[in-house]
Amino acid sequence: MSQQQVSSADKIDGAVLKIAGVVVLGAIMSILDVTVVSVALPTFQSEFNASYAEVAWTMTAYTLALATVIPATGWAADRFGTKRLYMAALVLFTLGSGLCATADSIEQLIAYRVLQGLGGGMLMPLGMTIMTRAAGPHRIGRLMAILGIPMLLGPIGGPILGGWLIDVASWHWIFLINVPIGAIALAYAAWALPKDTPEPSESFDVVGALMLSPGLALFLYGVSSLPETGTITATKTWTTMLIGGLLVIAFVFYSFKPKHPLLDLRLFRNRNLTVASLSLFIFIVAFMGAGLLFPSYFLQVRGESTLTAGLLMAPQGLGAMVTMPIAGMLADKIPVGRTVPFALVLIATGFFTFTQVDTDTSYLVLCGSLFVMGLGMGGTMMPIMTSALKTLKAHDVARGSTLVNILQQIGGSIGAAIMSVILTSELNGSTVVPGATNPQTGEPMTEAGIAIGAQLNPALAQQVPPDLIDRGLAFAADCFANTFFVGFLVVLLTFIPVAFLPRKREVSHITDDIDQPPAPAIALH
Repeated sequence: MSQQQVSSADKIDGAVLKIAGVVVLGAIMSILDVTVVSVALPTFQSEFNASYAEVAWTMTAYTLALATVIPATGWAADRFGTKRLYMAALVLFTLGSGLCATADSIEQLIAYRVLQGLGGGMLMPLGMTIMTRAAGPHRIGRLMAILGIPMLLGPIGGPILGGWLIDVASWHWIFLINVPIGAIALAYAAWALPKDTPEPSESFDVVGALMLSPGLALFLYGVSSLPETGTITATKTWTTMLIGGLLVIAFVFYSFKPKHPLLDLRLFRNRNLTVASLSLFIFIVAFMGAGLLFPSYFLQVRGESTLTAGLLMAPQGLGAMVTMPIAGMLADKIPVGRTVPFALVLIATGFFTFTQVDTDTSYLVLCGSLFVMGLGMGGTMMPIMTSALKTLKAHDVARGSTLVNILQQIGGSIGAAIMSVILTSELNGSTVVPGATNPQTGEPMTEAGIAIGAQLNPALAQQVPPDLIDRGLAFAADCFANTFFVGFLVVLLTFIPVAFLPRKREVSHITDDIDQPPAPAIALH
C-alpha cells in the first residue's frame, strides 16, 4: 500500500461519519434508556403502589430481552442485511417506548419494556458491526471511540434527563422522548446507510436458539432475582439459574458441531478476542455493577433529588470525554496492552475513594474521583473492544460483536445483582426499630431503612426522631462503602487478564485484502 493510500485510509471522511451518526443515535437511545429508568424507580413505586423489588423488574425485563435477542443478531444481519435489520430494531424500540408511556400498571410497564428491549438488544451489536466494517483496518480505534459517545452520554445524560423530566413533567416523558428521536433515527438510517445487497444466507440454527436464548434468559432471571430474594437458596433463584446454566452449557458443547452455529464460539480460538472478552467481562461486572449504586448513594444517604444526583454523576462522563478520543487514536497506533493498564490504574484510584464514603464526604472529593474514574474508563472500554474485533476476518465481525455484546449484558446483570445483594444484606444488619413495620410488606423496619425512607420522603422525615435518622444514615453509608470495596477488589482482579492483552502491533483483518485501498463506505450484505 502506498503512503498516499495509507494517508487516505487514516482519514475519517464524510461518508464514514455519516454512517457513524446513524449508529451513535441508535446506541444513545438504547443506552440512555437504561440510565433514565434507573432514577425513575422511586417514582414507579409511588405511582403504581409497588415494592422496590417489583419496580426493579422494569430494568431487569429490558436486560433479559436484550440478552435473548442478541444471539440471533449475527445470523439475522447476514440473512436480512444490516440496514433492514437496524431499521426494524429502531421501529421495535420506538414502538415499545410509546407503549411504555401508556402503561396503567407495573405489569404492563414490564411487558412493554420487554418489547423495547427486543429492539434495543439488536441496536448495539448491529451498530458495532456497521462501524467496524466502515472503519477499515487503519481507523477502527477512532471509529470505536465514536461509538463510545453513547457510553459517555448514558452516565452523564441519563440521570440528569430522567430527573429533569420527572421533576418538570411526569414519568411518562422518559419514554415519550424516544418517539421523536426514534423517528429521526429511522429517517436518518434510511438516508445514510447503503442499500443492502441480498445474498444467500446460512440456515438458522434452530436447535442452538432453543438452548441459548432461553438459557440466557432463565439464568439472568435467576441472577436478577437475587436482590429480591436475598439468597441463592431461594427456589425461584437457584432453579432458574440451574436450568438456564445447564441450557447454556449444553449449547457450548453443541455449538462446535454445526457448520454455522447460532453463536460461533470457535472465534475464541483468536487469542486477542478471548483475552479482550475476559478483560471486558470482569471490568463490566465491577464497574457497571457498582456504578449503578453511585446515584443511589447520593439519593438515599445524602438525600439529593434525582436531578442533583444526575448532575453529581456528570464528572465521570466528562472525564471519559477527555480520554476516549485520545485512546481511540492510540488504539490504531499502539498495542492496547501498553495503554489499558494505565487507564485501569486511574479507575482503581478513583474507585478507592468510594470505599471510604460516609454521610458527609466532600462532594468535591467524590466528583474529583468520578472524573478520574471517567478518565480511566475512556481509556479502557473501547480500546479493549477494538482489540477484540480488530484481528477478526471481515465476515466474522458480526459474530464477534455479538459475542462481545452478550458478555457485556451477562457481566452487567451479574455485577448489578451481586452488588445489590451485598448492599441489601449489609443494610439488613441494621438495628430493628420496635413497632415499626413496612406499610407495603408488613415486615419490621430497621433504622437504616427508616432513615433512607426519610431521605426520599420529606413528610416522613418530620415524623422520625433526628438521632434515629443520623444513626440510620451513618450505618447506610458504611454499607455503601463496604459494597464499593467489593467492586474495588473486582477492578483489581481485572488487571490479571489485562496483563495478557497484546503488547505488540496487531495485524488487522477487518478488510479482507489489506493490500487494497479501503473503500470510502461500508459494504453491507
